[in-house]
Amino acid sequence: MKVFPTDRIRNVALVGHSGVGKTTLAEAMLFTSGAVPRMGRVEDANTVCDFDPEEHKRQISVSLALAPVDIEGHKINLLDAPGYADFIGDVAAALAATDLALFVVSAVEGVEVQTEIAWRMAEERGMPRAIFVNKLDKERASFSRTLDQLKERFGAGVAPLQLPIGEEGALSGVVELLNDAGFTYRDGALTGEHGEIPAAMEAEEHSVHDALVEGIVVADDELMERYLMEEPIATEELAKALAKGIDEATVFPVLCGSATKLVGIDRLAHFLVEEAPAPHVGSGTTTAALVFKTVVDSYVGHINLFRVHQGTLKPDDHLTDTRTKKDERLHQVFTLRGKDQEQLSEVAAGDIAAVAKLADVTTGDVLCANGTAVELALPKPPAPLLAMAIHARSKNDEDKLANALHRIQEEDPVLRIERNPETRQTLLWGMGETHVNIALARLATKFGVEVDTEEVRVPYRETISERAEAEGKVKKQSGGHGQFAVAWLRVEPQERGRGIEFVDAIVGGVIPKNYLPAVEKGVMETAEHGGVYGFPIVDVKVTCFDGKAHSVDSSDMAFRTASSVGLREAMAKAAPILLEPISELVITVPEASQGDVMGDMNSRRGRIQGTASVGGGAVEIVASVPTSEVMRYSIDLRSMTGGRGRYSITHSHYDPVPAHLADKIKTTATEEAVARH
Repeated sequence: MKVFPTDRIRNVALVGHSGVGKTTLAEAMLFTSGAVPRMGRVEDANTVCDFDPEEHKRQISVSLALAPVDIEGHKINLLDAPGYADFIGDVAAALAATDLALFVVSAVEGVEVQTEIAWRMAEERGMPRAIFVNKLDKERASFSRTLDQLKERFGAGVAPLQLPIGEEGALSGVVELLNDAGFTYRDGALTGEHGEIPAAMEAEEHSVHDALVEGIVVADDELMERYLMEEPIATEELAKALAKGIDEATVFPVLCGSATKLVGIDRLAHFLVEEAPAPHVGSGTTTAALVFKTVVDSYVGHINLFRVHQGTLKPDDHLTDTRTKKDERLHQVFTLRGKDQEQLSEVAAGDIAAVAKLADVTTGDVLCANGTAVELALPKPPAPLLAMAIHARSKNDEDKLANALHRIQEEDPVLRIERNPETRQTLLWGMGETHVNIALARLATKFGVEVDTEEVRVPYRETISERAEAEGKVKKQSGGHGQFAVAWLRVEPQERGRGIEFVDAIVGGVIPKNYLPAVEKGVMETAEHGGVYGFPIVDVKVTCFDGKAHSVDSSDMAFRTASSVGLREAMAKAAPILLEPISELVITVPEASQGDVMGDMNSRRGRIQGTASVGGGAVEIVASVPTSEVMRYSIDLRSMTGGRGRYSITHSHYDPVPAHLADKIKTTATEEAVARH
């Protein structure tokens, strides 16, 4: 692909709810620009941007895809971002790598929840935004209804640049308001035929045109004065003022059409060339690039997608990874069109490209020339909310699992791998069920690792509520040296968070000093592996105050065993208590959902700590709730709030389990232990 200077590059993120036609829109722009010979369909699993087997299977985008197009002497880097809630991390990466967020909205379904969430993300970045109302050819499509929703949700900055000519089956073109022109599309035409505005639309067009002009000139004092004086303002002046408003994120233009019928696609491309902002780049000449996405290919290895923020990058350049401090040689530099590679002779500031086989470079790394360090960073990935316990299906899979998990986490930084020492489970954390299930599918298809899943076990703990004493005794004679040890232990409850404390109170040498470390080790091992209920023991003071030893038959092993027996017996006498982890949730939901969410939290044994309005029609709820009750809360909250709720969760403390639940938990734990062994 030829080299483009910075001012002829446009970086555009396609974002919006799943199913609105983002991938189809990218395909339409590729086809109308001549980048592909025929237009693929999501249903036929042959589009450029959806090339992953899981995307073909589920017919949704599950990862970020790059598709550059050459239009009117400009390079438009389209980043097709997933619209499903579980893949919000890739939406954040797309917004960080681009200069304009193009929101694709269905004229049938209107403004949906993931569009709202992505809008909020772009708004927080102060990012330029535009909107394409798609699917105007479908049954029940309505541009006016959708436009009203857009204005209601996103404010007065929403300004239509186009109106559709016809709707549903009668859709035949678009009217452009700035230049008062109509464009109609004959069947199969890739470009619109320039003509007059249909007579039936003239009154509506004039009205919307005047509102658009007023919205554009309001930010420019000179133009506003001329407008109020009813002086003529040239279309070129309005276009320039519009571009300024877009760049400053005060005007959000709305275009329209149909990606499947190719209506308005050429006009959308023309708008991106003329009105979308060119990349904002650093003032320095030293090359600096930020890696915003890593793809792990089982054959090629790592492919890092990056954006050059300043300077010019060429093949065989040596750059330093500011994280690892390692020198990296970029042998070949290329652009990706879906999964296909096209070599580049250089990459200008502001452009997006890819490089392969940099094993130590991963998402978020900054590559700089001449040993300099340029401050660039990706937004912190969202914290995953749903865990699934996994284990290798076979010994062969077990040998490969750790490496495969590491590589799949490089590809998707939102995923988190955790080994819980208390429950002895490996947990794979993701944003939701679909996110985790696709990660497991990729383990199998990309790395040949099969895993099985099981329920995530809650890390319960045990303590006591009373003081008690017990004798731990080992006496065994079977020829030769026997085993003999007696250790008297006293257990006492301690404050929460104190853990296990061992006290040596032996006097008179009834247990020789050389055996006391074995007594302590037996206590600590038993506390770790479980007491009466089989869960780790905490917040207990254990005192060894008496015992007996034999000059021949005593040993370290005997005293370790004796102290283990003594601790379990003392715990059983000391009114043992089962403790459960308590999490603190900070939940943000629409005000309309507040009652449902608080009622649901009460049904989970949760305690509401407080509520507060956070603006924008949302309320924040802070609650403490048993961790066992919110293991799958991400799914439930999404259902209760129509996907508009979000939350963060942190471990708070441990509390006693209600008596009526303790026996059930103990029975379940015993059954699971038997099954594991």
